[in-house]
Amino acid sequence: MPTISVKRDLLFKALNQTYTEEEFTFLCFDFGLELDDVTSERQMIIKEQGATGTVEGSDDVIYRIEVPANRYDLLCLEGLVVALLIFQNRMEFPHYKAIPPSDSNGIQKMFVKPNTKLIRPHVVAAVLRDITFDADVYASFIDLQEKLHQNIARKRTLVSIGTHDLDTIQGPFTYDALPPEEIKFKPLNQEKEYTGKEIMDLYANHAQLKQYLHIIKDSPYYPIITDANGVVLSLPPIINGDHSKIKLSTKNIFIEVTATDLNKANIVLDTIVTAFSYHCKNRFTSEKCEIILSNGTKIKTPLLNYRKEVIDTKKVNDYIGFKVQAGELAGLLTRMCLQSKTTGGSDIVVKIPPTRHDILHAVDIYEDAAIAYGYNNIVKKEPKFATIAVQDPLNKLTNQLRLEIAHAGFSEILSFTLCSREDISTKLKIPYEETKAVEISNPKTIEFQVVRTTLIPGLLKSLAFNKDVPLPIKIFEISDVAFCDETTDTGARNARKLCAVYYDKKAGFEFLHGLLDRVMQVLDVPWEKEGGYYLNAITDDTFFPKRAAEILWRGNRIGNIGVLHPEVITAFDLSLPCSVMELSIEPFV
Repeated sequence: MPTISVKRDLLFKALNQTYTEEEFTFLCFDFGLELDDVTSERQMIIKEQGATGTVEGSDDVIYRIEVPANRYDLLCLEGLVVALLIFQNRMEFPHYKAIPPSDSNGIQKMFVKPNTKLIRPHVVAAVLRDITFDADVYASFIDLQEKLHQNIARKRTLVSIGTHDLDTIQGPFTYDALPPEEIKFKPLNQEKEYTGKEIMDLYANHAQLKQYLHIIKDSPYYPIITDANGVVLSLPPIINGDHSKIKLSTKNIFIEVTATDLNKANIVLDTIVTAFSYHCKNRFTSEKCEIILSNGTKIKTPLLNYRKEVIDTKKVNDYIGFKVQAGELAGLLTRMCLQSKTTGGSDIVVKIPPTRHDILHAVDIYEDAAIAYGYNNIVKKEPKFATIAVQDPLNKLTNQLRLEIAHAGFSEILSFTLCSREDISTKLKIPYEETKAVEISNPKTIEFQVVRTTLIPGLLKSLAFNKDVPLPIKIFEISDVAFCDETTDTGARNARKLCAVYYDKKAGFEFLHGLLDRVMQVLDVPWEKEGGYYLNAITDDTFFPKRAAEILWRGNRIGNIGVLHPEVITAFDLSLPCSVMELSIEPFV
């Protein structure tokens, strides 16, 4: 799920209330969100870029909040604040309106040329009048666009957003598609003009923009938006022009959204104008623009449509498993930004606003009712039908082993499933190509680039964060790892592993050998080569020379045990000897 980062003090100021971290965590939980992390800008830079030494960035407390992937209205501070205030019954739900412009302004028009059908056929637009920016609002405005680009816009392949200072440009506007050599303009923050082809070369190695070039690079036509004076506003979906860039002093914003999917374009436009009309002089209003298609059809956007759904209270009660009256249910839904009223019977009329494009079916409304009621408040009931349930054998064995290993004096941890490439290769002295790791295509931080192929890095990181704990430190984990596997339908497979670490002034190999013996004892596996388990000395760069062995069961290798190499220990910021045992438990199911 997407995560938004908001400054705690700004959030509390907007909510007009201060919370402790625990109180805000519970507020998020009640609303169906999760306070994922409490950090600062400086700490985020260090984590995302792996920076060392002096790092620029503020120490303001930042809340990182996980929101559902389909709740586009919650991807910025403005939308989150409105939703939380309504949820707490501290604010009435605003009525979002797309209004015609004043006579002095006149409606902004966008003419669409036929060539756009060859590359990116759709465009919608809107104007935000008399908006007030400061540094934080501006940052939120830019961040929402990026969140939408990565989320519903699928990395700009379906939708791309252009925002412009309306006072620097002159309508009517034109949306056209031209050969790249005929396009010439000055991109954002550049000093000179470039042709379309030159822009592709200019941003070929750009950290952010290079990932979008492929969308239009090989096309004979590039989409382009110009104003009445021929000034190029943007080259979607790559970059905006420098001439019309947004500044803190900007008062009127022209928003254009080009797309290959018209429905998603309207959703994106609705999301932006509903969120940032919060800062307009005439709150929660945006100004209509007229889109004139090549066939002469005229469409006014943004749509900001409201629609109504009728739901039955009895049906909601049956689906969710609670008993509420129609009036109470209407109140619950209204708290979730779904204005509702009763009709006198069990039916409820639900008014779905343009901020809630995630409501596709009546069951989506039922879900919001359950969230507002509180999942923990739903009384547990025995099912009305007979059934026989059996615990998954692998999970059952996992739970049994957890108990036995804890009895042996080891403490259990749960580490992240994702890690960096270095964690599973360089730090463990294993060539990366041998790991067969499942890679994340668009990792947000260097710490989460691949799915772990071993549990060892997670345990060693836990040791590094707990070096002040009295020695010896004995920890373990039983969890899944993943590998690329072309023989499976998904191209990858999971494997359940057990890993234990002993950390002390002495390596303590004998303690892990004893733990291995105890695990095999409870599994009723004897110490013997035929039909049992035994150890065989190996050479492995991860381990100290002549201090490593493979664990064999019925002649098959199921794991390793040994003393870690000093270079591995220091790579994880540790300084004392460390022994590790890791084995697969799936063969014993």
